[in-house]
Amino acid sequence: MRNENEEGNEGHNGRSFGNNEHEHGREHRGGMKIRQNYFLPKPIKPGDELEVEIEAVASQGDGIAKKDGFVIFIKGAKVGEKVKIRVTEVKARFGIGEIVQ
Repeated sequence: MRNENEEGNEGHNGRSFGNNEHEHGREHRGGMKIRQNYFLPKPIKPGDELEVEIEAVASQGDGIAKKDGFVIFIKGAKVGEKVKIRVTEVKARFGIGEIVQ
């Protein structure tokens, strides 16, 4: 182990930095990783009205539906309900909708 007085290229957690060599010999380029589907077209857009079935409930209590595998959160919806929704927002990995009365 190194002693605190020894100098080196170490960060606060004891890992060295300054070279791009990963501990297993592979190159490591750091930075943010973006999923491949991040920039793909979404199957929904704001203003779309859809009939969906609520498949689950999120930890915040919103209903979860899917359109072509794309997750949509719907406030106030319950599991098993078939509801008509209007999409209000579309994010990179999910959408938000509201129940249309």
